Order: sequence, then C-alpha cells, then structure tokens
Amino acid sequence: MKAAVVNEFNQKLEIKDVPIPELEHGEILVKIHSCGVCHTDLHAAHGDWPVKPKLPLIPGHEGVGVIEKVGEGVGSLKVGDRVGIPWLYSACGECEYCLSGRETLCLDQLNAGYSVDGGYAEYCKAPAAYTSKIPDSLSFDEVAPLFCAGVTTYKALKVSEAKPGDWVAIYGIGGLGHVAVQYAKAMGLNVIAVDVRDDKLQLAKELGADDVVNGMNSDPAEAIQDRLGGVQAAISVAVNAKAFEQAYHSVKRGGSLVVVGLPTGELPIPIFNTVLNGVTVKGSIVGTRKDLQECLNLAAQGKIKTMIETKELEDINEVFESMENGEINGRVVIKMAQ
Repeated sequence: MKAAVVNEFNQKLEIKDVPIPELEHGEILVKIHSCGVCHTDLHAAHGDWPVKPKLPLIPGHEGVGVIEKVGEGVGSLKVGDRVGIPWLYSACGECEYCLSGRETLCLDQLNAGYSVDGGYAEYCKAPAAYTSKIPDSLSFDEVAPLFCAGVTTYKALKVSEAKPGDWVAIYGIGGLGHVAVQYAKAMGLNVIAVDVRDDKLQLAKELGADDVVNGMNSDPAEAIQDRLGGVQAAISVAVNAKAFEQAYHSVKRGGSLVVVGLPTGELPIPIFNTVLNGVTVKGSIVGTRKDLQECLNLAAQGKIKTMIETKELEDINEVFESMENGEINGRVVIKMAQ
C-alpha cells in the first residue's frame, strides 16, 4: 500500500510502498478514504515533544474510511461499516483512569500516528473497541477533522464548565479553533475569537463568533477585560506560547483557562492573582470515546461544519510547510485515491 512515512525527524516525508498491516485479535483493517492533517503531525515529524514517536512512522490520527477486514474477536463492527481512527488508538481499560471515564489519561495508551502507524496511508489497522462509527449524514472529508480537532475542542469546552449564556474566548482560529467556535455556539455560549490574522477572524464571525479581537492590533486580554470584564473561560488552541499568557489574563474572577495547544515554551502563572481571583488552570487532552460520540452527534445534527481543503497524499510536505507558516484556514484533509 502507499503511505507517507517519517523516516527521520526534521526531514520530508517519503511517499513509499509499505506492507498492508496484519490483523491481530480484536482489530479491524480500515481502507482509508480521508485523513485530516493536524499540527500534532508536525510535532511527530519533527520529534520535538519530550515523548518521541516511533520511527519509521506513518502519521495521521484523523483517518476515516470503510472496514475491509475484521480480525478474530470483533463482534461490534463488520465489513463495510464506516469508521474513524482517533488519536486515542487504545488504552489499557483497567487502570483508575480508564475505569473512571478518563481513558485519555491512561499511562499505557497508544496514539494513532505517533506510537503506532496512522492514517496517512491507504490502509490502517486499529482495535475495534477504540474506533467510532461515522453517522451516515456526514461525508468522509468533512468528518475526518472531528476525530481530533472536533473532539479535542468539544472536550475542552466541557472541561471549562462554562454554562449557556457565559462568555468564552477562543484563542487561535485555525484547524481546532474554527470548530471550537461552532461547538461553543452549539452549547449556548457567547464567543469572542482571538487571532492575529483578519481572514481567520472573518471566518470566526461567519461561523457564529459574537465578537473578535486581532492580537496584532491590541492586547487581547486588555480588550476582553475592557469589553466584557473578562470571560468565564478561555480556551487556548494557539501554537504560540504568548497566546496562553494572554488567555490567562482574559479570564474573569472565578473563571477557567483551558490549555489545549502544545507550543514550546512556558506558561507564567501569577500565584497571587490566581489565588485572589479564584482562577482555575486546566489541561485538556483530546477526548474519550464518549466525548467523540457526542461531538459526532452534534455534527450529524447539522450544528458543526468543518472548513476543509482537500489535498492528495503526495502534497503532504507542501501542506506541512503551509501549516508551519500559518497559511491554512480551517483544516486540510488528505483524500486518498479510491
């Protein structure tokens, strides 16, 4: 099968023929139709996170397609089912985190396109128990980004504990931020979007944002405090560490900062203000299988629309370059030849 492979960190991906994966007990083989491109894939290709991915590696954790083969022990899925393979490739199912509904914290988890091969390929295998069926009303191209960008931002909004009518700030209107705006509106929240590009802020407005701030023209934290007296929650999906500091200072007393994006750098948190103002700082990492089911259901109801641009697998290195330069509005989806 054809796949895009990371052979060495900080080198271009190679399009090459590799063997189709062999199934083990409880696994399925998915013929990939589409796979979203995430900023995490860049980190995998660069090897710049503390925990390194395996090499060689086929990236991609937003792979969606049709089951072509099922292994022994698979009872919940069948050949022909439409499914997606998310970042949470598998977990142990037995630890305190798995048993308490926090499986994304499992210390023995595997991650698609990072610790195991992912969806930048014609075929990808996965444990049946950790794949999710795709609602019939959603096309492969539009649903692919929901398997990371969608479930990640939906979970972050849940973690924020913001209630209908509250104001939330979304920092970074890119692949994650553009769906975060929509999920926030679907949850009854008021949204102020923050970015440094007017075209992305215009997109946020079109997707339902109630207000916007361009961080190149003014300090967004000051602007948000002046306009709203602060927000109940700030969700930072930006890839710039400065945005996280600004997001913290956007929060009102008793509010929350939810940290999602993973740029390099540190988050300076003033102890006095955090204590005095009762501010909560939370990390949120993707979402559970239940979170994914909920976020897919909202999309199936027509409340979420991913803004996508389709490319071919052979274009992946150019896509990565555009992503590094911040030139992508919405999400790029790799469309596999069928």
